[in-house]
Amino acid sequence: MSDLKGIPIVISGTKIAKPNGIRAIKNGLKVDRRATAIPRGNKPSWLRVRIPTGEGYQRVKQIVRDHRLATVCEESMCPNIAECWGSGTATLMLMGDVCTRACRFCAVDTGNPRGRLNPDEPRLAAETVQLMGLKYVVLTSVDRDDLPDGGASHYADCVRWIKQNNPETAIEVLTPDFKGVLEHVAQVAGTNIDVFAQNVETVKRLTHPVRDPRASYETTLGVLEYVKQHYPTVLTKTSLMLGLGETDEEVLETMDELRAVGVDIITFGQYLRPTLNHLPVQRYVTPAEFEQYRRLGLQKGFLEVVSGPLVRSSYRAERVLEQTNCGLSQSTDT
Repeated sequence: MSDLKGIPIVISGTKIAKPNGIRAIKNGLKVDRRATAIPRGNKPSWLRVRIPTGEGYQRVKQIVRDHRLATVCEESMCPNIAECWGSGTATLMLMGDVCTRACRFCAVDTGNPRGRLNPDEPRLAAETVQLMGLKYVVLTSVDRDDLPDGGASHYADCVRWIKQNNPETAIEVLTPDFKGVLEHVAQVAGTNIDVFAQNVETVKRLTHPVRDPRASYETTLGVLEYVKQHYPTVLTKTSLMLGLGETDEEVLETMDELRAVGVDIITFGQYLRPTLNHLPVQRYVTPAEFEQYRRLGLQKGFLEVVSGPLVRSSYRAERVLEQTNCGLSQSTDT
């Protein structure tokens, strides 16, 4: 750790100690001294985002801090945080901010939480949803391979608390794969949720090295298929990042395989390298190409395909059933 005018600076890839004593790797991956920086100004104009600011953003930030909650918006360095928080929405990240897996696209800190959970989190999450007046909330989490059930029971408790205190709020869960243990998947899927999401992240060929070795393309497909078969009224959803080296043919094949297991909703967004220690971007997909993937996905039978350079799995999730590309259709020109 270094400092700037007395302010501690934590360098990505270094070991840190969290306030609760958990040791972790900052931003998930150790320092890669072979990595090369991307030249300044190399990103295309359609990837420009505004700096997080504004009264709405500050209000949501304070609510999250007061209730000691983690958000995927911050931990994953989401480019849409200003827009989402500014409009009073947030995706809550359950079970802490240290993940037991180290995917090479993700900036969440990695380590071993050693079974620690905040027993007040279900209540605090419910209060946060109520304070923010959310009609739709997305609950995601870190992977917790240190827990016997992967955190499924805690996840389910959070859903129940939110529903009990906010009965009109629709809930989408973006879950870990629970190692493919379907009993644990059922604990979450059977809690009166509206949307169940588990991300394949990329095409089959690139699953490794993109995802942690403990994750697999087949496991994710199996989890999504199980939920659709056993909870048919629950919408199933997944997401792919583009720009990692996939081909058009592989993307189309992935769509076919996802439809074959009944996935209802798919999102496409541009992969953006969070730090130099993460995988480099292979190419920038144009807005026109994203629109083409949307059209092809709809032709294949998806209920909705949300597709755009800055789209993330939870982006404008509450608007997905409008079937308007969440309002992005007017922003697809190159």
